[in-house]
Amino acid sequence: MSAPPAGPPPLLNIANVLTGVRLVLVPVFLAALFVDHGRSVDWRLAAFGVFAVAAFTDRLDGELARRRGLVTAFGTVADPIADKALTGSALVGLSVLGLVPWWATVVIMGRELGITLLRFAVLRHGIIPASRGGKAKTLVQAFAIGFYLVPLPELLGVDTAGAWVAVWVRGILLAAALALTVVTGVDYILRAMRLRAGAPARPGVASDTPRTP
Repeated sequence: MSAPPAGPPPLLNIANVLTGVRLVLVPVFLAALFVDHGRSVDWRLAAFGVFAVAAFTDRLDGELARRRGLVTAFGTVADPIADKALTGSALVGLSVLGLVPWWATVVIMGRELGITLLRFAVLRHGIIPASRGGKAKTLVQAFAIGFYLVPLPELLGVDTAGAWVAVWVRGILLAAALALTVVTGVDYILRAMRLRAGAPARPGVASDTPRTP
């Protein structure tokens, strides 16, 4: 394991570069998803591949930032923005294609944007660490989106048993993602209220701010 740098971490570091790469991959992902109005199996698989790579960078940049002491103010702000941009673009794109209900996209993105704003609002009072539920929520959301991106019914054959199982599995994953999204959102709000009620405002933000709420 690399030792943390003695002084403040440089702005141009591997964690921030990965965050920037994730932001750049968002329009690439959307371009692949909407080829032939989402009906191209090959391009849907390409969109899934781009999404998988971008989602992996989300996990990797946070780990590198914490382990190598590379947390910066830029990373603290840019990481959740890149995360929400990727998730939001995938959900909106899938809803435009008629694959994910719009109400599900609104619920998930409403929670993500609201909690991100709340996170920044309470930073002067203290840091709310990422919970296990929040990490599970992110993982299940990624799996659910991945299952909707891969055109499994077309690959397995429409109206086959395998296609029906695939539809059920992705529906269950979306339901689980929605449940975790709502439950962890309520938990985060309660923790933020307790933090604000019990901690005095701080003049600055600590350098160990978690990169993902």
